[in-house]
Amino acid sequence: MEIAPDLVGKVRLGVFALDGLRVNEQDVALAAEVEAAAAELRSRHGGGRSAEVPGAADARSLYKALGLDPTKTRPSNEALVRRVLKGEALSRVNTLVDALNLCSLRYQLPFGLYDLSRIRPPVVLRKGRPGESYEGIRKGPVSVEGRPTLADQEGPFGNPTSDSARTMITLRTAAALVTCYAPAAFALARLREVLEGTEATITRHCGGRRTDQRVLPGS
Repeated sequence: MEIAPDLVGKVRLGVFALDGLRVNEQDVALAAEVEAAAAELRSRHGGGRSAEVPGAADARSLYKALGLDPTKTRPSNEALVRRVLKGEALSRVNTLVDALNLCSLRYQLPFGLYDLSRIRPPVVLRKGRPGESYEGIRKGPVSVEGRPTLADQEGPFGNPTSDSARTMITLRTAAALVTCYAPAAFALARLREVLEGTEATITRHCGGRRTDQRVLPGS
């Protein structure tokens, strides 16, 4: 995986791959962990705005650097925390997606999650080309023209706001690619800690083993 030259210096991308995963519809322990994290957020920031949540500024800084207005195009992590602070339950999809949503709440950074078997490397984070889009998950076409997007040989399949139906996680997913988007100034050591914590959460609830991990750029 690589970052296109025109995005270098604007984003720091954490990436890891997992194999041997077991994805289930739901898990009682995971649901309890998600609710505990949500309750803690409401306790500390209940009735407040997500901008007051520690870390929300990182995602907003990233979006501004990428030329996106975070008040119009919400980072995925901010959309989640807004729901939590309003007292709304997070949608349950499956144990892998739910575990990553939990990590997004904890670390307040936008993540991407993709079925590796549906990706055709090489993968690059680049700006979308004129007219480019992909079918969103439970939504129509998502335009990525002029916006940062992950793309493989078949075209774009994800961005910091929403992922694609083509590479979505299902109960048959056995290998996954996880991406974490951070602003360029985000400390390398801190991002590695986020990746380690995210991996631990996912493997605790879905099993699996890490086959690759990297941060781009690495210095």
